Amino acid sequence: MTHHRTTRRALAGPAALVALGTLALAACSGPSVAPETDTVGATTGTDAADGGVDWSQVEPASEITWWSNHPGASKEVEEELIRRFEEANPGISVNLVTAGANYDEIAQRFQAASQSGDLPDLVISSDVWWFRYHLNDQIMPVDDVFEHLGVDTEDYVPALYGDYEYDGQHWAAPYARSTPLFYYNKDMWAAAGLPDRGPETWAEFAQWTDALRTQLPADGAPFGLSLGTSWSAWWFENMIWGQGGQYSDGFDMTLGTDEALAAGEFVSDLFHTSGLATVSTDSAADFAAGVIGSTIGSTGSLKGILDAATFEVGTAYLPDGPAGGGVPTGGTGLAIPSSRSPEQQLAAAMFLAFITDTENTAYFSQNTGYMPVRTSAVESDAMKAVYAATPQFRTAVDQLGEKARSQDYVRVFVPGADQILTTAIEQIALEDMDPATAFEQATSAIEVAYRENVEPYL
Repeated sequence: MTHHRTTRRALAGPAALVALGTLALAACSGPSVAPETDTVGATTGTDAADGGVDWSQVEPASEITWWSNHPGASKEVEEELIRRFEEANPGISVNLVTAGANYDEIAQRFQAASQSGDLPDLVISSDVWWFRYHLNDQIMPVDDVFEHLGVDTEDYVPALYGDYEYDGQHWAAPYARSTPLFYYNKDMWAAAGLPDRGPETWAEFAQWTDALRTQLPADGAPFGLSLGTSWSAWWFENMIWGQGGQYSDGFDMTLGTDEALAAGEFVSDLFHTSGLATVSTDSAADFAAGVIGSTIGSTGSLKGILDAATFEVGTAYLPDGPAGGGVPTGGTGLAIPSSRSPEQQLAAAMFLAFITDTENTAYFSQNTGYMPVRTSAVESDAMKAVYAATPQFRTAVDQLGEKARSQDYVRVFVPGADQILTTAIEQIALEDMDPATAFEQATSAIEVAYRENVEPYL
């Protein structure tokens, strides 16, 4: 169901180009974390956590369990990856478990299982959850076991593999990696007399409102957004950066600055004054149904949107604000729990390396829309064929290279901050709360979370 919101003022109207192979994301230069923590519910790791396992003396387990939420409706794709692995490694079977409907459900189940010991051998570890696992000593670094297996880690897209680097070690490997992407209805755009491209700025998009409204149903809107944890605070980074603000400077909160408050007012305007935007329960479904003319969705939604839409789908970079903009990376990696036996960890690492190799990351990308996580796959013949047949797939790769920006520390490194930020954004979008009030509450809550859950371990 779509809930229409009218908005209050006119909308505010280039990030630096960054080479894909050398993009430095926040995680690459993040806080130094103590190697051992004493967190409630933490599990006792094996020697793999500190590089003490001689992997040459370990035989891989014959069976492992993988917890996934099948990002991008990828269950059948993941089952095919398992089939390929088991064919190449007949001594190891992989049990795929649907452990939640989204990243947060997976994380909550993993946190609970860490106290009982009923853990998987490989687990989805999203951009806002893996660091908490690391603080709790719940996952192992993959560097030593990957070196033993001869994995070419330098071929991982540095921007993506570097996301998981702390204390000189990598605590996960990239798997279903994405950025937000602007999707638009090309047929509607043409009927409205608009250029066949996404808006370059939010101000330009506001100027297109009246033309797009002539092509929409009465309850529709030119633009729709879904809310929710691990989503709202992700797409809002583009908007706060576009106003020249940020969630934090390092771990110092900056939601009280004029620039951040301007971003809050921008969102308020978007939903309560201009008539440009609406809140959608499922913006991808509303977009495919023609109820909204455009939306922001994960690149991982690309395949599903293309399959569901009855019109030609356009993809574009996220629009800029008056101070520029940028796009955050996101999605998920895969991590190996530190408390599993070396035999299980080795088998899990073999599977992890296999499903993220050149051929298989290209296969996963082709069938979901997530970005290939290996440089060799980005320009492989298989992906070039995909880009030629379906140019929308190329947009995400190009946007990563040209517009990606480090995520603000507090969203990805402070446990619970993503939910706190989401609450503030929802209060503005749904309740028309004054951004200064919403952000002041969020700042206080995040500062408490930092002092209690992060600062003691840095």
